[in-house]
Amino acid sequence: MRSVIAFAVVLVLALTAAPALLRADDAAPDAAKVEKGTQVYAAQKCSMCHAIAGKGNSKNPLDDVGSKLSIDQIKSYVTNPKGAKADSKMKAYPTLAAEDLDALATYLSTLKKQ
Repeated sequence: MRSVIAFAVVLVLALTAAPALLRADDAAPDAAKVEKGTQVYAAQKCSMCHAIAGKGNSKNPLDDVGSKLSIDQIKSYVTNPKGAKADSKMKAYPTLAAEDLDALATYLSTLKKQ
């Protein structure tokens, strides 16, 4: 009986603490925002320098960027690549509309190798 009670207490504690352990980026992204991000990626011609799923410039694949960088880090990299990585050759996009930047970063954050 004690072990059942102890298990129940541990289970309740684990379930109540679990949401606090998740990063905000781990929540399922808004599908509409992800779709808009794919449109921004295409409109900005990102595939000229980057590849996703083998489409685009294979020198700079983005297939696993979502596992490596948070949404905020992606935004920072897009707007100021040299600030994120001194030897970056990526063009900066400091004037990209905030809504477009957010959608693009959200989309890129979903790119994770399985």
